[in-house]
Amino acid sequence: MSNSNHQYDAIVIGSGISGGWAAKELCEKGLKTLVLERGKDVVHLKDYPTATKQPWEFPHRKGKTLAMRKDNPVVDRCYAYDETTEHFFVKDKEHPYVQEKPYDWIRGYQVGGKSLLWARQTQRWSKYDFEGPSRDGFGNWPITYDDLAPWYTHVEFFAGISGNYDKLDTLPDGHFLPAWEMNDVEKKMQKAIMGKFTDRNVVQGRCAHLTKPEPIHIEQGRNQCQARSMCERGCPFGGYFSSNSSTIPWAQKTGNLTIQTHAVVHSIIYDEATQKASGVRVIDAITKKATEYFAKIIFVNAATLNTNLILLNSTSKRFPNGLGNDNGLLGKYIAFHNYRGSLSASYDGPLDSYYYGRRPTQPMMPNFRNVHQQETDFLRGYMTFFGAGRANADGSNTDGIGGAYKDAIGELGGWYVSMMMQGETIPKETNHVRLSTELKDEWGIPQLVTSIDYDENDLKSMKDFLEQGAAMLDAAGCKNIVANDSKQAPGLDIHEMGGVRMGKDPKTSLLNEWNQMHYCKNVFVTDGACMVSTSTQNPSLTFMAITARAANYAVEALKKGEI
Repeated sequence: MSNSNHQYDAIVIGSGISGGWAAKELCEKGLKTLVLERGKDVVHLKDYPTATKQPWEFPHRKGKTLAMRKDNPVVDRCYAYDETTEHFFVKDKEHPYVQEKPYDWIRGYQVGGKSLLWARQTQRWSKYDFEGPSRDGFGNWPITYDDLAPWYTHVEFFAGISGNYDKLDTLPDGHFLPAWEMNDVEKKMQKAIMGKFTDRNVVQGRCAHLTKPEPIHIEQGRNQCQARSMCERGCPFGGYFSSNSSTIPWAQKTGNLTIQTHAVVHSIIYDEATQKASGVRVIDAITKKATEYFAKIIFVNAATLNTNLILLNSTSKRFPNGLGNDNGLLGKYIAFHNYRGSLSASYDGPLDSYYYGRRPTQPMMPNFRNVHQQETDFLRGYMTFFGAGRANADGSNTDGIGGAYKDAIGELGGWYVSMMMQGETIPKETNHVRLSTELKDEWGIPQLVTSIDYDENDLKSMKDFLEQGAAMLDAAGCKNIVANDSKQAPGLDIHEMGGVRMGKDPKTSLLNEWNQMHYCKNVFVTDGACMVSTSTQNPSLTFMAITARAANYAVEALKKGEI
């Protein structure tokens, strides 16, 4: 029976980037909305305990203790994990999963989710990213770039995205704040690379940072990015977009938002009579008490793998293998981004030149491989990021103490360059997650089994990047070029996607073009789980746009009595 105190118009599972957007859109449209978050509350400004601390205020000067490393071997590999941020990361021992194949699952269980921790790079996908999978025979997007374009604009305007208007069909322009500047060496490299390789465009990176806030950002209580590069601690300026600084407070202002923390979602409740979902079954993270919440529509935004887990665990007489899973494809076609390839080099640059602050982005090259047609021995391609900087001079061999020593180690050294790939991987049925039949977590929910790996296509793509990257660095005048394969496990990219893919055909997909489940029309999935492919661009901006689009459709469909 429905408890009137637990009845809402809409339920959103998860409060990260996509969940925050779902909450904002639904609340703005007048729906009484419950957000379920399995972790603790994190209130903007109030709950960023390390945001203003200096290195010497940490016991280990921002480092990691042996105990931290030993207890958290997975999260320890994440670039953002250290003494300053550990409170925002899931601890390995507290939330186990089964790695059938090595997979680094990085999670943030708190209000805001990983929107507090993300790398904040935001590029639109192009028409080629939505059309390419069909051309290459591994996926069919039910939407086009044109379907999503106005929603990209919608979320860019509110979130605040910095970038240049580059007029590239492989990287569409959007609603931008002023871009960050390249430094002198990067400008020289840009000119040299584009001068020799006519198929490549070097542009400044686009990121969710306020370089020149617009009135909408001031209204949110946010202000200009200070280029501190301490983003993962939570930003007291609201300089970058997060659910905590932006969408959730905005939703709260409507008076329509309720947030329930420490709410571990067990499953979605399916009503056989109405053939719709009636609510969500929740286990209290602390007391372990079970509770049910009810709503007319449900948005599942628990982050890709947890969304798959929840749906797989949502069994009923109608759906014995997971909600909406008539075709047996739920949890399959998981994909990610290939970050294994990187290059480093030195550059004899101007020693009288430097740069301001710690810029939150770097130059990038949109994919130039297999864009218009198949050209290589691997499918799809990769985006390239690079940056130039100056390290401090090595003072280890400097004699003396006191002022002379401090002056010596404060001298700037030469220029260095780094370059990395962000490669598209091909979703395959064999790359999947499933529920363990033996192991459960402390809330009685089956543990997730990950069976995800690279393939030959990924290795060929990386090899091509290392060759082309070295050629570009050489053309730019770099020296001492060194190639590297990190051999890191999938997952460490933190760009996992798929498992609940969109499509027009219920035989080959779980969701329709509006992110509705084919066979349970009042359940929507708009986080990374819905993605048909990964493209080469960062995915978060696309998650935001897809969520806003689906939420607005859901409200209209609800009004019309269609769901």
